[in-house]
Amino acid sequence: MIQQAFEQLGLTARETLLYQTLLKLGPASIRDIAEHSGINRGTAYEALKQLQTKGVVSYFPKGKRRFFTAESPEILLNLAEEKRNRLDKTIESLKNTIIPNLHQQQPDYHQANVRYYEGDDGIEWVLRDILNVVSQQDHKEYCVFSSKPIRPFLYRPFPNYTKQRVKLGINVKVIALGEGGEDAELSERKWIKTEGSVDASYIAIYPPKCAIISLASDNFPSAVVLESKDIAKAQQIIFDTLWKML
Repeated sequence: MIQQAFEQLGLTARETLLYQTLLKLGPASIRDIAEHSGINRGTAYEALKQLQTKGVVSYFPKGKRRFFTAESPEILLNLAEEKRNRLDKTIESLKNTIIPNLHQQQPDYHQANVRYYEGDDGIEWVLRDILNVVSQQDHKEYCVFSSKPIRPFLYRPFPNYTKQRVKLGINVKVIALGEGGEDAELSERKWIKTEGSVDASYIAIYPPKCAIISLASDNFPSAVVLESKDIAKAQQIIFDTLWKML
């Protein structure tokens, strides 16, 4: 734990050992420091120069020799606060200048970010992603195309999904392919009548993302998540148009 703290301040293990040795010895020559730390004189001297640069060690001449001394341990807190201040300034610069400038360097066309997920764990990740993304938006709503065969498997890995959705104040509009589907709080549902069997499918539109969930053989669920403003916008237009017609 101690070494980890020193590393966060930019001190190596050798520099940490020399600093602690000096704290125990008080003002000491390079010969005494090397003897008590177990580090040879040349290596110890170079490390002490680095410690001096970092402000945790100082020296004073005594005759023809230099005597080194460790600064008070409170200097470590000063170093930490200085590092935090620099980091805070860097974060502000990233937020206000660097990241906006980098976004401007991107072309208008962006290739869609596509990710694949499998199994119950993958489906749970997608469902949680829907909640996370939509809950951060001003208009907390997403849209879904859902077929009857997918429903018994969709919330199997996340049985309290609807309860979590309602708790977050998220609305959902569902266009159901085929009969069935339960009414729930903060949800609206419309149906499309189908003839014959319908494949298991679930499409969630939650800009800037779209998620497609389906079942493979043996009812093994898989999902594809596309992150693209253009694709999500197009899917939203299709959904809204069909919603008005039903």
